[in-house]
Amino acid sequence: GVKDISFIVPDMDATVRGIEERKLIKPAKVQKIKTDNGTVLTSSIPTFGETVHSLVDLGEYESDLPPGFVEIEDDTKSKGIKLVDHIVGNVEEKKMDDWVNYYIKGLGFKQLMSFDDKDISTEYSALQSKVVEYNNRKIVFPINEPAWGLKKSQIQEYLDYYKSPGVQHIAFLTDNIIDTVTKLKKAGLEFLTTPSAYYDDLEERVGKIREDVDKLRDLDILVDRDEYGYLLQIFSKPIGDRPTVFYEIIQRRGAISFGKGNFKSLFESIEREQAKRGNL
Repeated sequence: GVKDISFIVPDMDATVRGIEERKLIKPAKVQKIKTDNGTVLTSSIPTFGETVHSLVDLGEYESDLPPGFVEIEDDTKSKGIKLVDHIVGNVEEKKMDDWVNYYIKGLGFKQLMSFDDKDISTEYSALQSKVVEYNNRKIVFPINEPAWGLKKSQIQEYLDYYKSPGVQHIAFLTDNIIDTVTKLKKAGLEFLTTPSAYYDDLEERVGKIREDVDKLRDLDILVDRDEYGYLLQIFSKPIGDRPTVFYEIIQRRGAISFGKGNFKSLFESIEREQAKRGNL
């Protein structure tokens, strides 16, 4: 799973002081790490489960990589991934609002949007989710919790297998999702499938798009729209041997949020995989 979601901060003293003044979170004692490339200041704060947020001040450091990191030579850069778009957390039932409050009151985040069990459900199961963001969506965290249903929610399945709240998936931004997904599939990454019928009336549901619908159908890429534009997404199968962490590839053509249609389609896709595992 994901242990550490680190934040680079411009001024460690000011950051720690600002968090402490909110009187909800106590950052760890600041550590000074001296290296051949300069000095790094670090601290950390806890979040859901065993996950932490390291705070890293690189103001007196002169390398592109933090201490302990080594650049490797491979073809990863050719896949077209630009940066992390958002990171999604799964927490226990009735704990979502506590963690939303933690980020808003403890760290100064704002709530971007929310989904309830009426938005994201099937005849068997459901979830609820709220999205928090910081610094004009530079950092975005959707936080999910299970909701009541006739059968086990996929969020509860994650919690059962992970034995703790934690990161459900990491979304990577690309400027060309068709090219990126094609290359990742050739490299061996497996993605969730989407029923072909999803694409039959795609442009009637989401409006005109630039991409060829048949190519999206071939690659199982989802499309959704908000008031600012549209987005394209696809989700991998779990990257380990348990139904826990997975990846998302996303391209934004103006859209700044998350469409409810894609969220529901993802939920349905994971539920199909959950049924195959016999855990529904």
